[in-house]
Amino acid sequence: MPITLIATAISIISNLSERVQIGKLSKFLKSGITWFLGLVITIFVSILSLEGTLTSNVDGLTAKGIKAATSTFVPVVGKALGDSVDMVLGSTSLLKNSIGIVGMFVVIGICAMPIIKLSILTITYHFASAVCEPLADKKIVGLLEEMGGTFKVLLGIMFFVAVLLIIGLAMCIKISNSGMMYR
Repeated sequence: MPITLIATAISIISNLSERVQIGKLSKFLKSGITWFLGLVITIFVSILSLEGTLTSNVDGLTAKGIKAATSTFVPVVGKALGDSVDMVLGSTSLLKNSIGIVGMFVVIGICAMPIIKLSILTITYHFASAVCEPLADKKIVGLLEEMGGTFKVLLGIMFFVAVLLIIGLAMCIKISNSGMMYR
């Protein structure tokens, strides 16, 4: 966010000043933000996938170990208790999945309104620059276009955060489902 604000300030200064021309630096910073977001999401998904695979194996073995220990070491009712442990683990998995799906809808609902607002602002600034081009000074048109680009970067950041939340939540659901598969 701070780099986006700095890039915006640089583009405003570059568009309004005759002597200071640093618009390319602003474009470089905005491009750097886009590349950084792509790199971060790639690393995030890679680490989460690797961790999910390892964690699900350990969870499945732990559940199987608890069931076997309960069945073996508790006299008389051990087998029934082991089966009830299996049923409790299955029920918690079902409960967790339903809460996870509701959580995904909540995250989508929370993120939808700011994404819609930023989309409208982006379209409005680009439309204003298109309408003002034949009427206004070249600097004003360039400034409106740069502001539209800034809101486009902010829209990308907001969309990026929403996608990370949804991917993280989905991976958490998948991790525990895979662990229950090994029961």
